[in-house]
Amino acid sequence: MARLFITEREINFINDIAKEAVKDVIGQKIYYFPISEIKSNIHSVYEESPEKIFENPICLDGLVKYQPQEIRANKFGSEEYYTIEAYVQERDLLDKEIEIKEGDFFSYGTVFFEIITSPDSNTIYGQVEHKGFITITGKQSRKGQFIAKVFGPTDEKYSDPNAVQDSFYQQRGFSTNAEGATGDVRELQKRGVLDAPLTGPGEVSEQGDPTSAGSSFYDES
Repeated sequence: MARLFITEREINFINDIAKEAVKDVIGQKIYYFPISEIKSNIHSVYEESPEKIFENPICLDGLVKYQPQEIRANKFGSEEYYTIEAYVQERDLLDKEIEIKEGDFFSYGTVFFEIITSPDSNTIYGQVEHKGFITITGKQSRKGQFIAKVFGPTDEKYSDPNAVQDSFYQQRGFSTNAEGATGDVRELQKRGVLDAPLTGPGEVSEQGDPTSAGSSFYDES
């Protein structure tokens, strides 16, 4: 598409719509564990660290796709092995000053994954400087390779308080919602092209469920 018709305003609109779909409708997330280059002792020649120290996890909104499960045999029997893809919006990473790197880890459910690739998925209408999403491909980490706290939701077969997510909070360009700081930026709101929503972030929670049938959409309006 010609740059005559796809200007910066259209690019911002496309990015804002993508954020709305991912953050305000779909609601999938991963927890990203970046390696601390300051805390880890990195070899000056090989640029690797025998003992990696990770920063605190960062919650990232995205679209998650499991690959078909592999069953691998070892000396103890068979083992389930997962590969996963997570699509994270490039503009959201830029807003939060996050750079995804190969060798870092992330979790989804109860499984931890090592990032093996993280290329750009596409450009927006062929404009090379504007990327849509990056594709984070992770392979399941070996037992003992990475140990950290598991963040929910995980699985309904568990009894932990956060095993099943019973609430969902939109962001809608607000700096905070019921869960705290969001880091969310909607460029057209920021530039005054669009007004911020009058009703604030909506939510799916017990507040919208007077009959106790299950969480329902709740809006203060």
